[in-house]
Amino acid sequence: MTTKKEQKVRIIDANGKSLGRVASNAARELIGKKSVKYDPAKFMPTDIKIINIGLIKFTGRNKMKNKQYKRFSGYPSGLKIKSLEQELKKSPSRVVTKAIWGMLPKNKLRKRFIKHVSFSV
Repeated sequence: MTTKKEQKVRIIDANGKSLGRVASNAARELIGKKSVKYDPAKFMPTDIKIINIGLIKFTGRNKMKNKQYKRFSGYPSGLKIKSLEQELKKSPSRVVTKAIWGMLPKNKLRKRFIKHVSFSV
């Protein structure tokens, strides 16, 4: 008879916090650095729920217009550039996901970690 391990669910409130602060706290929880049983080579599932992502604070005078998100398709003239303001209108969860993605370790566990993040506006 197998028993399913209970997964921990951590809730992070983004109300009034900066994007980098929220992303770094989420990445630390996902990796398991706050756990006593931390091992960098093991995947220890922890579900992260980030609430109030619509109320995240952005520091900087012109960050909404000057910060750019770039995608390149690989084809000539395939570079797509969007500002932070445009990305927030489309999907605020995408902005937070990209910030967390950049703070996770660059190895095979990265995709598994990011699947355990959920959002509510």
